[in-house]
Amino acid sequence: MDVIWDYIKSFLIGGALCIIGQILIDKTKLTPARILATYVTAGVFLGAVGVYEPFAKWAGAGATVPLTGFGNLLARGVRKAVAEKGVLGAFTGGFTAAAAGICAAIFFGYIVALIFKPRDKN
Repeated sequence: MDVIWDYIKSFLIGGALCIIGQILIDKTKLTPARILATYVTAGVFLGAVGVYEPFAKWAGAGATVPLTGFGNLLARGVRKAVAEKGVLGAFTGGFTAAAAGICAAIFFGYIVALIFKPRDKN
């Protein structure tokens, strides 16, 4: 039963984050790119102040998969790298922490680009 509850929490939290994004698109003049940057920045900020990590442990994939989770991952990587390498870690920590996800996105994006042909929407 605990596994089912974990799935429900992930679905509800991830869905709530998507609903907030959709409301921002519909009710404001923010572009999707600005909303994306806002979500990542919010994840960095909440991760830096230590709020996002307990929330992500409770919410599971509903909090770690969306863009706020990516921002939190960057903040965690920077924090760890600064503790190990000093000031230089502020420049390398985020890339090190997110390297697997970034590489996967590039790899699968390339594979999809090879398989499908782009065309106009008209």
